[in-house]
Amino acid sequence: MKRAGGDVTIIAWGRMVHRALEAAELAARDGVDVEVLDPRGLRPLDVEAIVRTVEKTGRVIISHEAGRTGGASAEVAAIIAEQCITSLEAPIMRVCGIETPVPQSVALEQFVIPSAEELHVAVNRSPPTD
Repeated sequence: MKRAGGDVTIIAWGRMVHRALEAAELAARDGVDVEVLDPRGLRPLDVEAIVRTVEKTGRVIISHEAGRTGGASAEVAAIIAEQCITSLEAPIMRVCGIETPVPQSVALEQFVIPSAEELHVAVNRSPPTD
């Protein structure tokens, strides 16, 4: 776990962990307490940590750099649906790259990979209930 929180969880790996932490800071200004989980890899996948955080917050956003279709976020979402769907208080959300190959140009990557602001928007779409 990269950041503890109680309102919503962002599960991210690789470069998206840094953007998830930035989004958590933005959300904190709005009074939303974001937990950020970095499973540190997909094989092996830390399913226990994922289940724990979903059971804790009841809301989850999964984020990675690749396109949404056929991406690893779908597998993580399936695991959540299979193992802890009754803990969810809101639909599983995914914030992923656009459906195109990631360019080799650093200047062009910014247009493909999700930003902290996009994650922040997703956090605000899944607000905690009082």
